[in-house]
Amino acid sequence: MAFGHPEGTRGMGHWSQYRPGGPMSAEGHVMTLRLLKSFALSVDQDRVPISSSAQRLLAFLALQNMPRSRTYVAGMLWPDVTASRANANLRSSLWRATRTGHQVIDASAQELAICKHIDVDIHVAATRAHRLLDMSRPCDDILTAQTREDLSADLLPEWSENEWVLVEQEQYHELRLYALEAMTERLTAAGRHGEAVAAGLAAVRAEPLRESAHRVLMNAHLAAGNRGAALRQYEQCRRVLLEELGLEPSQTLRDLVPAHSGSGDAAAPAPSGSGGAAPELPTRRIVCHPASEVRHPANQAPAQGTDTSAPAGTVPA
Repeated sequence: MAFGHPEGTRGMGHWSQYRPGGPMSAEGHVMTLRLLKSFALSVDQDRVPISSSAQRLLAFLALQNMPRSRTYVAGMLWPDVTASRANANLRSSLWRATRTGHQVIDASAQELAICKHIDVDIHVAATRAHRLLDMSRPCDDILTAQTREDLSADLLPEWSENEWVLVEQEQYHELRLYALEAMTERLTAAGRHGEAVAAGLAAVRAEPLRESAHRVLMNAHLAAGNRGAALRQYEQCRRVLLEELGLEPSQTLRDLVPAHSGSGDAAAPAPSGSGGAAPELPTRRIVCHPASEVRHPANQAPAQGTDTSAPAGTVPA
């Protein structure tokens, strides 16, 4: 994939070539293709039935987002069969795609591409993700629940049997994690703390072992004045890291933990195995009387070396 290269996501994303407001089909219909969460082709919001082989062909072309040769498409979709068999499968899938009653694929003698009038949800989501990651540009218009929902969904999660699907899934998963973290930071800076927490929680749910996701969520809690919530998030992160990886959180994350104070605020957890601070040793009070007040049994002198002149006081046990 020919991704753009925003900071922190080098190597990800050509879906960002999408531009909103694309044309309608020749028949005046609005066609949409959903690839996030599951596959769905719709015309004017009505679901269009389409065979499984045509679904894979259309999804592949949508993710490529550029014309591809027939040979390339056949080889990627059917890598385990002969070239002649793969080409035959491709012709069959193209024929099945035409049975939808709508033009969804532009086909020439050499190349195939998804029709430009089809709006693809992952193109929209990826464009917004790259905008969120470009900290030099404002993007208040996309700090919305819809953006958070799109970035909270994985790409075709039930399609994991082909290598090309796995590659696409991993690339978009990484892109959306960075974007959710950036969205959390932008919302926190804007004082929209509830929305910031929601975006941070979406990032943590997507990757519980990702410290940077826990960090932006903790910052959102702290910005809202919720130190207890920030501490609970730290403790959750620490528990998951210890259970899954045998690791303690980084110093960067520990530095965010609210400090202990005399007002009863929670203190940062002690590192594993330290046992916490040692308890203070008790003291024993010994009262020493002046020599004139010391009474000895008859005919018995004080023990040799006994200091009977020491003043009263306390000494450690």
